[in-house]
Amino acid sequence: MKKQIALASIALSGLFSATQASAEMQWSTFSLSYLYGTEYEFTPNGKMQVMTVEHASGHSWGDNFFFVDRSMPKDGDASFYGELSPRLSFNKLTDSTFSLGPIKDVLFASTWEMGDGFNNYLYGVGVDIAVPGFQYFNVNVYQVNNDISANDEQLTITWGAPFSIGSQDFLIDGFMDWSSASETNKSEMNLTPQIKWNAGKNLGFSSPLYVGIEYAYWNNKYGTDVDERVASLLVKWHF
Repeated sequence: MKKQIALASIALSGLFSATQASAEMQWSTFSLSYLYGTEYEFTPNGKMQVMTVEHASGHSWGDNFFFVDRSMPKDGDASFYGELSPRLSFNKLTDSTFSLGPIKDVLFASTWEMGDGFNNYLYGVGVDIAVPGFQYFNVNVYQVNNDISANDEQLTITWGAPFSIGSQDFLIDGFMDWSSASETNKSEMNLTPQIKWNAGKNLGFSSPLYVGIEYAYWNNKYGTDVDERVASLLVKWHF
């Protein structure tokens, strides 16, 4: 199975690279984030800073999301974790306008999770859903092929809902990951929303400079018996 997944990943990577080379980019955003929290689990003293580089883009073939976290505990070694998540759109690849109720599009979804000493490969199906008041609301269901633990299934939901109060702009966005139980891990759920104020608008910036809070509500973190509840100061600069 591992060999089959590796070959499938190589084939998908080749398809993605070839498509990307000839496809039109329709939109993109790049950002740098800083987080600081004091209640992180598996971290000495609970105190940690996290720097995140993030890129999202839409193309004539679908969309792509990529990020890398650099986690730096006050005491202990720094580590990194990243994800690359290209999705192929049925509507865009077939030049059609398929929809079913609130479902706007169906996509082939994939993710490569990478970290210190492991690589996980996810593949499945995604749907884009029209939800009033939301800029986007996406649902992906994956089969997960883990490197150092038993395979499982994962549900991922991502959302973004901008709103304004007077002349001030805000954004609530985030994600939820739910993973099934496996032979080695407990079922886990990570719900992490962010609420952010665009301070950059008041400074005359053409791109957002967000200030806000991220709250991580994580049950059975890493498939263990440990639950994490941590609020972190957030600064996020788009450029």
